Amino acid sequence: MRMESPVLQGGHVRLEPLDYSHVDGLVAASAADPSLYRWSFVPQGKVEVTTYVETALVGRDAGTAVPFATIRVNDGVVIGSTRFFNLERWPWPPGHPSHGRSVPDACEIGYTWLTRPAVRTAANTEAKLLMLAYAFEAWQALRVCLHTDEHNQRSRAAIERIGGQFEGILRAHRPATNYMPRNSARYSIIAAEWPEVKRRLSQMLSQR
Repeated sequence: MRMESPVLQGGHVRLEPLDYSHVDGLVAASAADPSLYRWSFVPQGKVEVTTYVETALVGRDAGTAVPFATIRVNDGVVIGSTRFFNLERWPWPPGHPSHGRSVPDACEIGYTWLTRPAVRTAANTEAKLLMLAYAFEAWQALRVCLHTDEHNQRSRAAIERIGGQFEGILRAHRPATNYMPRNSARYSIIAAEWPEVKRRLSQMLSQR
């Protein structure tokens, strides 16, 4: 079931449904400093970026992902990408209020990367605020997960700073950038925690 792909508009960034019109912008964004992407696969060059977008759109059409291009509002430049994926629809029994829901009960936010000039700006903070608000307020999701390489201390600290709760290490969870099995640190935010996470993100954004 293909999910609706919304435009999520903020004051600093706009998350647009990813499509092939973003390829050239993503090529330029990822080329700014390839050394930045030690922990996550970020495509380099037009061939890799085109394949990256194609794969994301296959997930979108299959109903397993909602991918975005991250756009800087003040000049319309593509500065990265992110997506919802691993969309879970739980098997609620007939008669349960949630039976037949078409939107996810849980999901993951990932495939997130930014071009070098956008790092340590308001871009990532606002993108997370926009996506979590959509997950918890539009979809009424019960849980949002985030994973990162267990050795990526900067990413782990950033997730913890906004209120992500550490759940443990998933061993040999996904391929690392060197295509060896990666251990992932698993974090989650549940619906009951969203108001406090929203407050934290809003406060962080106001301080940028």
